[in-house]
Amino acid sequence: MKNAASAHPAPVTVPVRLEEKPAGSPAQQAFRQAILDVENLRERLRDLRAEQAEARRRYWQQVGPAATAVVAARRSLFPSLEEALLLGYFSRLEEQQITDLIVGNARALEERFGEEEGEILRKYAPTTHRHPAAQAQQRRSAGTPEHYTPDPTLPPHEQAAAAARARRKTKAQRAKEDAEQADQKQLESNAKTIYRQLARTHHPDLERDPEKQAGKTAQMQRITEAYEADDLYTLLQLLAESGPADADSDDVLARYTRALLQQQITLKQEMNEVKYGPNGFVGTSTKKQELELRQLKRDLRAEAEYVQHVALLMRESDGLREVLRQLAAEGLGSI
Repeated sequence: MKNAASAHPAPVTVPVRLEEKPAGSPAQQAFRQAILDVENLRERLRDLRAEQAEARRRYWQQVGPAATAVVAARRSLFPSLEEALLLGYFSRLEEQQITDLIVGNARALEERFGEEEGEILRKYAPTTHRHPAAQAQQRRSAGTPEHYTPDPTLPPHEQAAAAARARRKTKAQRAKEDAEQADQKQLESNAKTIYRQLARTHHPDLERDPEKQAGKTAQMQRITEAYEADDLYTLLQLLAESGPADADSDDVLARYTRALLQQQITLKQEMNEVKYGPNGFVGTSTKKQELELRQLKRDLRAEAEYVQHVALLMRESDGLREVLRQLAAEGLGSI
C-alpha cells in the first residue's frame, strides 16, 4: 500500500515472459532450422518460377509473331541456295561460300529459335553431325551427359540455348556435380542406419511403463511406416524430434544438416539463375521490360525484312553473286 508520506508512486510489477528453451540437443535444433530454411527457399523458388512462367507467356505473346516471321524468311533462303549449288554457274570458292551460308542459316535457326535443321546440317556439314553411335562415343570421351533433357516449360529456342550451355560445361564442373550427386546418394542410403537408431530409442519392448509403452508403440509404427516407404525425410524429422539424443544420432543429424546447408546454397543459386540468368524475366522493372520488348520486336521485324530482301536477290544468279561479294567484303560468313 502506498505510503502517504512518500512523494513517489508505488512500484508497478510487470510480468515478464521468459523465453522457452528450445527442445532437443544443439544438433537437433540445427537440423530442424535447416529443414525450415530449405522449405522456405523451395516455396520462394516455386513462387519465383510461377512468376517467371507468367512473364515468359506474356513475353512470347508479344514477340512470337515477329520471331515466326524471321524463321519463315530464313527458311525461304534454302531453296535458292541449294539450287545455286546445282547450276555449275559459280566458282568453287563461291560454292563454298554458298555452303557456308546454308550451314550458318541452319545453325541460326537451331540456336536462336530452337528449330530442327538436322537434315540440312547433316547434308552440308557432315563433320558436325555424325552417326548417333559416334556422337555418343564422343560425348562419353568428353564427359558430356548422353541424355540431356532441358526444361519442357521453356520455349524451343531457350531449350536449345540451355542444351548448348550444358555442352559447354568443363570437366571440372562435371566432376564437381558428380561428386555432389555421389554424396547425396550416400546420404540417402543411410535410411537403415537412422531406422536402427530410432528403434533403439523408441522400441516399446524396451519400456516397462505401460503408458509410455503405448506411446512408443505408436511412435514406432510411424518409424516403421516411414522406413518401409523409404521416406528418408520423415525418418530424419523423427530423429530430430526424438528426446535426448546419443552421439550417433547427433552425428547423423550434423551430417544431414551440412547437406541441407549445401542444398540451401544450391536453391539460392537457382533463384539467382531464375532472376538474373539468360532466361530470366523477373529481374527488371516492368517499364524496362516493355522498352526491351519494343526494341526486340523492332529488331526482329527489321531482320525479317532484310532477310526477305536478300531472298529476292538470291532468286537470280547475279543477285546471289552480289550478295556473296558484299558478305565477303564485310568479312561475314552468314546472314
